[in-house]
Amino acid sequence: METRHKILLIDDDPDLLDVYRDILGRLPSQPIIRTATSGARALAMLETEPVSLLICDLKMPKMDGLQVLSIVRRKYPELRTVVLTGVADEQFRSRVYSLGVDLFWQKPGSEEETKMLLDCLESLLGRESEPGFRGVQSKSLMDLVQLECISQSSSVLRITNGPLTGLIWINNGDLIDAETDALRGEEAFHKILAWRAGNFESLPAEPDRPRTIFKSYNAVLLESAQALDELRQIGTTSPALPGETPSAQASRLGALLQVEGIEFVLTAKTGEKDKFESRGLEDPARLAAWSRQSLENFRALGERLQAGPVEQVICLGPQRHVALAQQGDSELSVGWRHSLSAEMVRDRMKKVLALWAS
Repeated sequence: METRHKILLIDDDPDLLDVYRDILGRLPSQPIIRTATSGARALAMLETEPVSLLICDLKMPKMDGLQVLSIVRRKYPELRTVVLTGVADEQFRSRVYSLGVDLFWQKPGSEEETKMLLDCLESLLGRESEPGFRGVQSKSLMDLVQLECISQSSSVLRITNGPLTGLIWINNGDLIDAETDALRGEEAFHKILAWRAGNFESLPAEPDRPRTIFKSYNAVLLESAQALDELRQIGTTSPALPGETPSAQASRLGALLQVEGIEFVLTAKTGEKDKFESRGLEDPARLAAWSRQSLENFRALGERLQAGPVEQVICLGPQRHVALAQQGDSELSVGWRHSLSAEMVRDRMKKVLALWAS
């Protein structure tokens, strides 16, 4: 029999407790809501009844929210914690996160903000036994980026996953840039978002960082979520680590073939002429040689024109279209049905590159 989650909500205003208890009643998992009007009462309740999530106001008499959270973090280190406050203060926010709080949220003032809050809370409730990220706080990377952007923050997030390191730049709530290995921009962001566990920390903002991501943060997060969902549905492994086995790479190639409109895929290591993997091709060696030469020619052209590194090449033909791209030390060739327009190929290649990076 499945046990319902329990949430403990702390606020010294009884009227607000009633309001937020009704709001939390809209959570899909239908958790049991407990309330307390003081920090002392909440701590006493935790002694007798385990809860899945604690939601705490900051400004309370006698024992404020920071004191409550300090005690909770020491006595119940695995308990998920959320601050729900009307205090719009960056120093408070930094102090809260230094205590290991999972989520800092200003009390919602609109239905849209309320829905976002409920989505984040439901995500926290569902993550008790799943791998996650712990650093200044604990949550999924998707939650973290969304929170930073919603709160109009400026910071650099450094994420580590075993031997891998990634950086994400956020300025005034806008997603600016991302970087990992030899990837940058959206490709790097999608790859970082595919990491399921690790550590992260918040570094000082870099307001002069050149922008490489021009979409809204919601659009980029949605693309990452869709790519990860597709990977889960077809049972592929994620993320891929350096030195992955041939069987793992074959599984990833098979995943790409599930994208609508793809006829073949081929990947090769940059600079290694005889090492490539393919699906849907009768003569992969010929295409591998052509793809490698084409990318080399375009890289040389980019250097001569000082146009920067080649990100993608789309070739339109009467029988099929071919798109070429480079991710780190791998070169990717994708064959598309000739009935697709160039714009459709460009759009679908974004999904392909997100899947490949994952």
